[in-house]
Amino acid sequence: MLIRLGYDIQFEMPSAAPMIAVLRVHPSRAQDLRQPDLISSNPGVPIYVYSDSFGNLCSRFVAPAGMFQLSASVVIEDSGMVDAVNPEAPQLPIEDLPPETLAFLLPSRYCEVDEFGDITRSLFGFTQPGWSRVEAVCSWVHDNVTFGYHLASPQKTALDVYNERGGVCRDFQHLAITFCRSLGIPARYATGYLGDIGVPPQDLPMDFSAWFEVYLGDRWWTFDARHNQPRIGRILIATGRDAADVAITTSFGRAWMRNFQVITHEVAES
Repeated sequence: MLIRLGYDIQFEMPSAAPMIAVLRVHPSRAQDLRQPDLISSNPGVPIYVYSDSFGNLCSRFVAPAGMFQLSASVVIEDSGMVDAVNPEAPQLPIEDLPPETLAFLLPSRYCEVDEFGDITRSLFGFTQPGWSRVEAVCSWVHDNVTFGYHLASPQKTALDVYNERGGVCRDFQHLAITFCRSLGIPARYATGYLGDIGVPPQDLPMDFSAWFEVYLGDRWWTFDARHNQPRIGRILIATGRDAADVAITTSFGRAWMRNFQVITHEVAES
């Protein structure tokens, strides 16, 4: 199947400011793109691309004073299959984990793993290690946290979500990630596109989506505590320890967002 991806993000800049954008499709999906995934800016500015320590494609530039727009529209080929599922995927002892996964067991900006020991044991200490344990985490978060844009806060951490029981998709994932890390399962934050493909459309504005990945067996697997079901058409942009590592845009100066539109939907083969 083919999926059109894109965005139109506009800022009012009181003065020129350096910016970083994490908006390009992840290198692991580059071979599926039908055309180059490039960021357009208006006014046009030089954009330099680099790979960060997590392997994400980042774009850096200086946004001029005044109105400033970032946009893109590309088509990507997707298998049309739901997220992979493997109930037999085992949880590895920490001493047997690959070194590159160990950072995803530690506390990070939004995931206070060191605060969750007693909470996690009381909720999930009875579960079997492995796939079913992560499913139990996702189900608990999905069933006990209320979604609402009015509940969003850029300062909200996993502990805040646990105490307040509300948030947006990134908050669901932060709490699930923190539970998993506290259980000895490497877990990392993921962001990208997820349209209403194969599910009833939601009466909500389209946005970039968040999910998370856990390391079980010999690979990373996709889980989603917000939707708590395998989905079609999940297109990865970036992964990191939590949302702080993969912010869509970061401005080193004032930048007031004036427009934010995201598209992701299936299109017919031309």
